[in-house]
Amino acid sequence: AIDLPGDITDETWCRTMVDQAVEQLGGLDVLVINAGRQQHRENIAEVSSADFDQTLKTNLYAMHWIAQAAVPHLPTGASVITTASVQAYDPSAILLDYATTKAGIVAYTKALAKQLIEKGIRANVVAPGPFWTPLQSSGGQPSEAVMEFGSKSQFGRPGQPVEIAPIYVLLASQEGSFLTGEVYGVTGGAGVA
Repeated sequence: AIDLPGDITDETWCRTMVDQAVEQLGGLDVLVINAGRQQHRENIAEVSSADFDQTLKTNLYAMHWIAQAAVPHLPTGASVITTASVQAYDPSAILLDYATTKAGIVAYTKALAKQLIEKGIRANVVAPGPFWTPLQSSGGQPSEAVMEFGSKSQFGRPGQPVEIAPIYVLLASQEGSFLTGEVYGVTGGAGVA
């Protein structure tokens, strides 16, 4: 593993990060794009242009810049995995900009899968439901909702990262060699349709 801290809302950094990863790791076999920004806003009037821009740059633009820089380095058999959300299918009113980007990630990845299959590269999406991550307690949910976060899932609790990791492993591995353009919902029973 290598540590490459930087600002993914900066196009130049995204491309530099990929170049450094390729150089230091000796190539790329799997690209997982998982960064995200989520800030709740009670109504549309509270979603400033700066908020909207920051969320789109973090969640969509960075994904595009990173994928665009990485694809030329990916060999046949490689895998691209993006991270959307159940918000792409069942958006919360307080996550207007976030939900918009997550729907965009689904469409982008499905289109990318159609381009990359000619090169023998797969592209898939993981769409989590309520998972306990720093997004929730850092402004992604109202503070009073954080205590109840995930309680409406079929399990009555949020998912934990260890419960979603196997999906990424499957999509990265050769066991997932017949999977492309798919969306894997890990939603605690909410589905992604």
